[in-house]
Amino acid sequence: MKTPRRLYPSISSLRALEALDRLGSASAVAEELALTQSAVSRQLQAVEQQMGVELIRRDRKRLSLTPAAQKYATEIRKVLNQIAQASLRLQVAPMGGTLNLAILPTFGMRWLVPRLPDFARLHPDVTVNMSTRLQPFAFATEAFDAAIHFGQADWPDTGSLLLRHEQVVPVCAPVLLPHRKPVRPGEIRRMPLLHIQTRPLAWRNWFARQGITVTTALPGTTYDQFATITQAALHGLGVALMPDYLVERDLAQGHLVALHDRPTEAQGAYYLVWPQDKAQDPALQAFRDWLETQAQPEDPLPR
Repeated sequence: MKTPRRLYPSISSLRALEALDRLGSASAVAEELALTQSAVSRQLQAVEQQMGVELIRRDRKRLSLTPAAQKYATEIRKVLNQIAQASLRLQVAPMGGTLNLAILPTFGMRWLVPRLPDFARLHPDVTVNMSTRLQPFAFATEAFDAAIHFGQADWPDTGSLLLRHEQVVPVCAPVLLPHRKPVRPGEIRRMPLLHIQTRPLAWRNWFARQGITVTTALPGTTYDQFATITQAALHGLGVALMPDYLVERDLAQGHLVALHDRPTEAQGAYYLVWPQDKAQDPALQAFRDWLETQAQPEDPLPR
């Protein structure tokens, strides 16, 4: 059965519609697409006329999408991302394929990147593109072939490979612990605590492993990345619960002190995850097979 031509709007019109849904104003759409506002308006009118459905609400000079158009924009966003990625792969056209990988900023830079020269030596025909993501996302809406993820192996509709577990230790600046000796967990609880945004239960779980049940919210300030929480700890703003490999140097140099005598294994671990429909992709298979040789949870990370 031949699909009617009216069901194939132009890419330009679809981009304008998707951008209006995402950005919320015609002026912002015009700036992103390098068009005039009148040109944006014409693109929106074109797709509206072609679909034969009301898509745009016009309130004086403000444009917005109808509920049906918002749902339509969400669906075509995935397709537009797929077209862009397919076009990029066609232009670059590495013989061994391309792997688009989402990484956690700190773990990616400290653990993965130092190892990548070995992968490049073994698979010079595979291109690995990396972007940082702090939160899990839907593979259906993000154009990634795989991601490095911290947590449990429970990402929906994916396969996974365990990379390593993590040991954490509470640390602070010497000014907060002048005698530089470990303190009891109960005393740590009364100190100013620093929290990492991506692991809101980290402190609660740590206290539980020390035999202290926390039933109320723990006060303190929150940071989005380990790089910023490390700086907060170094400047004496509180106690941070840090992966031991990230603070080893600062502890050795005396910039930070450990409040507990030994690291504690954190809940969760680092995984490589990939959508099931990409499992047979040759570039992903090569990367996964190589990464499995690097996945040694008990080995120290490269410094």
